[in-house]
Amino acid sequence: MVRYGKGHKSETRRRIIETAGRRFKEDGIDGSGVSTLMKDAGLTNGAFYAHFASKGDLVTTAIAEQLKVQAESVVAPAAPGRAGLEQIVRGYLSPQHRDSPGDGCPNAALLDEIGRCTDTTRQAYTDGVLVLIEGIAARMAPEAPASARVKALSLLGLMAGTLQLSRALTDSRLADELLDQGISNALALLDAGHKKAPTSAAARS
Repeated sequence: MVRYGKGHKSETRRRIIETAGRRFKEDGIDGSGVSTLMKDAGLTNGAFYAHFASKGDLVTTAIAEQLKVQAESVVAPAAPGRAGLEQIVRGYLSPQHRDSPGDGCPNAALLDEIGRCTDTTRQAYTDGVLVLIEGIAARMAPEAPASARVKALSLLGLMAGTLQLSRALTDSRLADELLDQGISNALALLDAGHKKAPTSAAARS
Protein backbone atom coordinates (compact mmCIF):
# COMPACT_ATOMS: atom_id res chain seq x y z
CA MET A 1 0.00 0.00 0.00
CA VAL A 2 1.38 3.38 -1.03
CA ARG A 3 1.94 5.78 1.85
CA TYR A 4 1.68 9.50 1.14
CA GLY A 5 3.18 12.37 3.08
CA LYS A 6 1.07 14.52 5.39
CA GLY A 7 0.64 17.24 2.79
CA HIS A 8 -0.38 14.97 -0.07
CA LYS A 9 -4.14 15.41 0.31
CA SER A 10 -3.98 19.20 0.54
CA GLU A 11 -1.60 19.35 -2.44
CA THR A 12 -3.94 17.16 -4.48
CA ARG A 13 -6.92 19.33 -3.56
CA ARG A 14 -4.95 22.43 -4.55
CA ARG A 15 -4.10 20.87 -7.92
CA ILE A 16 -7.75 20.07 -8.61
CA ILE A 17 -8.83 23.62 -7.73
CA GLU A 18 -6.17 25.23 -9.91
CA THR A 19 -6.76 23.02 -12.94
CA ALA A 20 -10.55 23.35 -12.58
CA GLY A 21 -10.29 27.14 -12.46
CA ARG A 22 -8.39 27.14 -15.73
CA ARG A 23 -10.75 24.68 -17.41
CA PHE A 24 -13.85 26.56 -16.28
CA LYS A 25 -12.49 29.78 -17.79
CA GLU A 26 -11.60 28.05 -21.05
CA ASP A 27 -14.67 25.85 -21.59
CA GLY A 28 -17.25 27.22 -19.16
CA ILE A 29 -18.70 25.63 -16.04
CA ASP A 30 -21.38 23.66 -17.87
CA GLY A 31 -18.86 22.53 -20.49
CA SER A 32 -16.45 21.05 -17.94
CA GLY A 33 -17.41 17.64 -16.58
CA VAL A 34 -15.88 15.96 -13.56
CA SER A 35 -14.06 13.40 -15.71
CA THR A 36 -12.39 16.16 -17.75
CA LEU A 37 -11.46 18.13 -14.64
CA MET A 38 -9.91 15.09 -12.99
CA LYS A 39 -8.04 14.14 -16.15
CA ASP A 40 -6.58 17.65 -16.22
CA ALA A 41 -5.39 17.13 -12.64
CA GLY A 42 -3.92 13.72 -13.48
CA LEU A 43 -6.36 11.91 -11.19
CA THR A 44 -9.14 9.35 -11.48
CA ASN A 45 -12.83 10.17 -11.18
CA GLY A 46 -13.02 8.14 -7.99
CA ALA A 47 -10.59 10.50 -6.25
CA PHE A 48 -12.87 13.49 -6.77
CA TYR A 49 -15.24 12.77 -3.89
CA ALA A 50 -12.37 12.47 -1.43
CA HIS A 51 -11.97 16.22 -1.83
CA PHE A 52 -15.36 17.67 -2.88
CA ALA A 53 -18.96 16.81 -2.12
CA SER A 54 -20.11 17.69 -5.65
CA LYS A 55 -19.12 19.54 -8.78
CA GLY A 56 -20.98 22.55 -7.38
CA ASP A 57 -18.73 22.45 -4.33
CA LEU A 58 -15.68 22.56 -6.60
CA VAL A 59 -17.18 25.39 -8.67
CA THR A 60 -17.71 27.48 -5.54
CA THR A 61 -14.18 26.82 -4.30
CA ALA A 62 -12.52 27.40 -7.67
CA ILE A 63 -14.30 30.71 -8.28
CA ALA A 64 -13.33 31.99 -4.83
CA GLU A 65 -9.72 30.95 -5.44
CA GLN A 66 -9.61 32.57 -8.88
CA LEU A 67 -10.76 35.89 -7.46
CA LYS A 68 -8.25 35.65 -4.62
CA VAL A 69 -5.42 35.03 -7.08
CA GLN A 70 -6.53 37.96 -9.23
CA ALA A 71 -6.59 40.28 -6.22
CA GLU A 72 -3.14 39.13 -5.10
CA SER A 73 -1.40 38.96 -8.49
CA VAL A 74 -3.01 41.81 -10.44
CA VAL A 75 -4.40 44.43 -8.07
CA ALA A 76 -2.12 44.18 -5.03
CA PRO A 77 1.18 44.64 -6.96
CA ALA A 78 -0.11 47.68 -8.89
CA ALA A 79 1.34 51.07 -8.05
CA PRO A 80 -0.61 53.33 -5.67
CA GLY A 81 -3.13 55.87 -6.90
CA ARG A 82 -3.99 56.81 -10.48
CA ALA A 83 -0.84 55.23 -11.92
CA GLY A 84 -1.79 51.85 -10.48
CA LEU A 85 -5.34 52.11 -11.78
CA GLU A 86 -4.10 52.81 -15.30
CA GLN A 87 -1.71 49.89 -14.99
CA ILE A 88 -4.61 47.58 -14.06
CA VAL A 89 -6.81 48.90 -16.89
CA ARG A 90 -4.17 48.57 -19.60
CA GLY A 91 -3.18 45.09 -18.47
CA TYR A 92 -6.79 43.93 -18.31
CA LEU A 93 -7.79 45.34 -21.69
CA SER A 94 -4.78 43.95 -23.52
CA PRO A 95 -4.74 41.53 -26.46
CA GLN A 96 -2.64 39.16 -24.34
CA HIS A 97 -5.33 38.96 -21.66
CA ARG A 98 -8.07 38.62 -24.25
CA ASP A 99 -6.31 35.77 -26.02
CA SER A 100 -5.52 33.79 -22.84
CA PRO A 101 -8.82 33.19 -21.04
CA GLY A 102 -7.44 30.27 -19.04
CA ASP A 103 -4.90 32.55 -17.40
CA GLY A 104 -7.21 35.53 -17.11
CA CYS A 105 -10.05 37.11 -15.20
CA PRO A 106 -12.89 34.86 -13.98
CA ASN A 107 -15.33 37.74 -14.34
CA ALA A 108 -14.92 38.07 -18.10
CA ALA A 109 -14.88 34.30 -18.58
CA LEU A 110 -17.66 33.18 -16.23
CA LEU A 111 -19.91 36.04 -15.15
CA ASP A 112 -22.97 34.93 -17.11
CA GLU A 113 -22.74 31.39 -15.72
CA ILE A 114 -22.09 32.54 -12.16
CA GLY A 115 -25.35 34.47 -12.30
CA ARG A 116 -27.15 31.15 -12.84
CA CYS A 117 -25.30 29.26 -10.11
CA THR A 118 -26.52 28.41 -6.62
CA ASP A 119 -26.79 31.04 -3.91
CA THR A 120 -23.75 29.50 -2.24
CA THR A 121 -21.61 29.97 -5.33
CA ARG A 122 -22.95 33.47 -5.92
CA GLN A 123 -22.16 34.39 -2.31
CA ALA A 124 -18.60 33.09 -2.71
CA TYR A 125 -18.31 35.16 -5.86
CA THR A 126 -19.69 38.25 -4.11
CA ASP A 127 -17.26 37.86 -1.22
CA GLY A 128 -14.35 37.37 -3.61
CA VAL A 129 -15.18 40.27 -5.89
CA LEU A 130 -15.56 42.64 -2.94
CA VAL A 131 -12.03 41.76 -1.85
CA LEU A 132 -10.85 42.27 -5.44
CA ILE A 133 -12.31 45.75 -5.70
CA GLU A 134 -10.97 46.85 -2.30
CA GLY A 135 -7.59 47.44 -3.89
CA ILE A 136 -9.14 49.31 -6.80
CA ALA A 137 -11.26 51.49 -4.52
CA ALA A 138 -8.23 52.24 -2.33
CA ARG A 139 -6.48 53.68 -5.37
CA MET A 140 -9.55 55.64 -6.43
CA ALA A 141 -10.15 57.23 -3.04
CA PRO A 142 -7.27 56.56 -0.62
CA GLU A 143 -8.89 58.74 2.04
CA ALA A 144 -12.22 56.87 1.93
CA PRO A 145 -12.08 53.62 -0.07
CA ALA A 146 -15.61 52.57 0.91
CA SER A 147 -17.00 55.60 -0.90
CA ALA A 148 -15.52 54.33 -4.18
CA ARG A 149 -16.76 50.75 -3.95
CA VAL A 150 -19.61 51.12 -6.46
CA LYS A 151 -17.37 53.03 -8.86
CA ALA A 152 -14.78 50.27 -8.60
CA LEU A 153 -17.46 47.69 -9.39
CA SER A 154 -18.54 49.77 -12.38
CA LEU A 155 -14.97 49.84 -13.64
CA LEU A 156 -14.71 46.06 -13.30
CA GLY A 157 -18.00 45.62 -15.15
CA LEU A 158 -16.92 47.94 -17.96
CA MET A 159 -13.63 46.09 -18.41
CA ALA A 160 -15.14 42.59 -18.19
CA GLY A 161 -17.87 43.43 -20.71
CA THR A 162 -15.38 44.96 -23.13
CA LEU A 163 -13.13 41.92 -22.88
CA GLN A 164 -16.06 39.54 -23.43
CA LEU A 165 -17.17 41.40 -26.56
CA SER A 166 -13.63 41.57 -27.93
CA ARG A 167 -13.28 37.81 -27.49
CA ALA A 168 -16.52 37.19 -29.36
CA LEU A 169 -15.65 39.21 -32.47
CA THR A 170 -14.17 37.46 -35.52
CA ASP A 171 -12.82 40.73 -36.93
CA SER A 172 -9.42 40.97 -35.22
CA ARG A 173 -8.88 44.61 -36.14
CA LEU A 174 -12.26 45.60 -34.75
CA ALA A 175 -11.59 43.53 -31.63
CA ASP A 176 -8.32 45.38 -31.04
CA GLU A 177 -9.95 48.75 -31.65
CA LEU A 178 -12.62 47.84 -29.11
CA LEU A 179 -9.94 47.17 -26.49
CA ASP A 180 -8.36 50.56 -27.20
CA GLN A 181 -11.74 52.26 -26.89
CA GLY A 182 -12.38 50.32 -23.69
CA ILE A 183 -9.16 51.71 -22.22
CA SER A 184 -10.26 55.23 -23.10
CA ASN A 185 -13.70 54.62 -21.57
CA ALA A 186 -12.21 53.14 -18.40
CA LEU A 187 -9.76 56.01 -17.94
CA ALA A 188 -12.59 58.50 -18.49
CA LEU A 189 -14.58 56.75 -15.77
CA LEU A 190 -11.61 56.99 -13.43
CA ASP A 191 -11.25 60.71 -14.09
CA ALA A 192 -14.95 61.51 -13.83
CA GLY A 193 -15.62 63.75 -10.84
CA HIS A 194 -12.01 64.82 -10.63
CA LYS A 195 -12.06 67.94 -12.76
CA LYS A 196 -9.30 70.43 -12.22
CA ALA A 197 -10.16 73.39 -10.04
CA PRO A 198 -10.53 76.66 -12.00
CA THR A 199 -7.63 79.08 -11.95
CA SER A 200 -7.97 82.21 -9.81
CA ALA A 201 -8.43 84.37 -12.92
CA ALA A 202 -11.17 82.11 -14.26
CA ALA A 203 -12.84 82.02 -10.88
CA ARG A 204 -12.99 85.87 -10.76
CA SER A 205 -14.46 86.18 -14.26
